[in-house]
Amino acid sequence: MFGFKKKNITENEQVVLEENDSAELNSSVEETNTETETPNANETAPEADAAPVIEESGDSDLVDTNEEVKKKGFFAKLKQGLTKTRDNIKNRIDVAFDESRQIDDEFYEDLEEALVMADVGIDATEGIIERLQQKVKERHIYDARECKKLLLDSIKEQMSLEKDAYDFENTQSVVLVIGVNGVGKTTTVGKLAHNLKDNGRKVMIVAADTFRAAATEQLEEWAKRADVDIISAQEGADPSGVVFDAVQSAKKKNIDTLICDTAGRLHNKKNLMEELKKMNRIIDREFPNAKRENFIVLDGTTGQNALIQAREFANVADLTGIIITKLDGTAKGGIVVAIQSELKIPVKYIGVGEGIEDLQRFDANAFVDALFE
Repeated sequence: MFGFKKKNITENEQVVLEENDSAELNSSVEETNTETETPNANETAPEADAAPVIEESGDSDLVDTNEEVKKKGFFAKLKQGLTKTRDNIKNRIDVAFDESRQIDDEFYEDLEEALVMADVGIDATEGIIERLQQKVKERHIYDARECKKLLLDSIKEQMSLEKDAYDFENTQSVVLVIGVNGVGKTTTVGKLAHNLKDNGRKVMIVAADTFRAAATEQLEEWAKRADVDIISAQEGADPSGVVFDAVQSAKKKNIDTLICDTAGRLHNKKNLMEELKKMNRIIDREFPNAKRENFIVLDGTTGQNALIQAREFANVADLTGIIITKLDGTAKGGIVVAIQSELKIPVKYIGVGEGIEDLQRFDANAFVDALFE
């Protein structure tokens, strides 16, 4: 557009999804794209290799805090977490919106460079600039400072969530949490369970990542911290079997929200994507009235690699929301804008720390303000 050209990725230039998982993830996508799945109406429920372990929740020692104080504290943490991103673009933004600047091609070039440097991405940046140019022309704006407000308002509007974005929190629901290893998926499951339990929901966690040795143990610890039930099985058990047993237990106990942790890599060479499809079929068949959510967890520090991961999973899963983790201390916070802009999948939660309270609903206004001001 203004000197930034998109680069076609060749076979030798593919972005690595994750150091240890890319080969398997890519092969999974290729197999999924070349094979047509035939639904089996007589598909029987899978059996877990061992009887699931059900741990009952104990008394919670979490202390309720004032909601407004929590929000202010989270915004401060978000702003602090995005310091590196903000510092990375601050000088360019200041130059672009200097009050003495004229709104001309050079102005837009400087602004575009600032957005790209924040990892907003070429496609998203071009869209943002085009919308800004149109509004500036329609409103006959000549003041660069007024143009900045217009820019921020435009990005906020673009990233705003629909009114029903969190309806699953108020009805019986099943949340499937997916993503490659190392993005903070298991930790996110624990934090989400805590948030829902804190809001009066009856929550159960499913440890369906049976191929990573420490996954179940880690999730059991988070279940204790969040004070929720968990269903798990021995290492190497059939993940879909664990999900089947969890659904039966959830219906019996009248659980409000069932959150399923899934594998980021299957060590026994099974196809990851096919396993996710199998879980979806079981949930749809055994829990047809539950509201469904498929969340992908992405590491905010990986920048454009996070976008690549989201694309790959979106090819085979009906993603309904994105959770961005590790936004504290990243210089690539603009990737949140890029992902939402390109995939049209809403960012629903963001994480800015290791604490159990550090996963919160996404607030477009607070995020954009923290990123650019």
